[in-house]
Amino acid sequence: MPDNLAKKPPSLAEVLRDSRWTCDLSDAELARVEAGIFERTIAAGHFACRKGEPVEHWLGVIDGLVKVSSDLDSGKTATLTGVPPGGWFGEGSMLKTDPRKYDAVALRESRIAYMRRETFQWLIDHSIGFNRFLLLQLNERLGQFIGLLESERLLDIDTRVARCLASLFNPVLYPGLGRRLAISQAELGYLAGVSRQRINRALKVLAEAGCLSVEYGGISIHDLDRLRRFGG
Repeated sequence: MPDNLAKKPPSLAEVLRDSRWTCDLSDAELARVEAGIFERTIAAGHFACRKGEPVEHWLGVIDGLVKVSSDLDSGKTATLTGVPPGGWFGEGSMLKTDPRKYDAVALRESRIAYMRRETFQWLIDHSIGFNRFLLLQLNERLGQFIGLLESERLLDIDTRVARCLASLFNPVLYPGLGRRLAISQAELGYLAGVSRQRINRALKVLAEAGCLSVEYGGISIHDLDRLRRFGG
């Protein structure tokens, strides 16, 4: 059984202390940050945050899996990204005063950390390390969305699935995830915008190429570089 399927989910305090953006904080600063964060459990199919609401929190996935998407006027849904455990999102929205531009939906029951806006702003005002983290995070997110645009317009389905999976193992956005992820084919289909049946075919192609293996309840990555380059 994959490691991240068997081990006990981390506590909020453990997630914070293991996060890349806390590494430069003193114990006193970290204690102040912890006081400005709370946790919610979001049921599968429910919203962690919603499009159009005021942006009052920066969000992190403690456990579970979240789909970030936007519903269009045509009735279609555009999936922007998936966020696995250890990932934080919404920093761009926190730097503005506009209403939120997307929904974040739990694909399974998920534990979500919410950092209050005043705590986020305090970190910007007091921590050079946190500002450096934000620059790297925003730059990586920009590259991710440019890749998504290329994937949607230019690539075949097998390659789109490969790029979607590779994005979930981004070491900058989601450090500490390792090479195994608890994800079902249906959940991957929601993220890639592809039917479960077509996901199954794509995973077989990627497995035959030596990129990954499909296990009960999850996927193990064997060659992340090959997965990123697949079809290129």
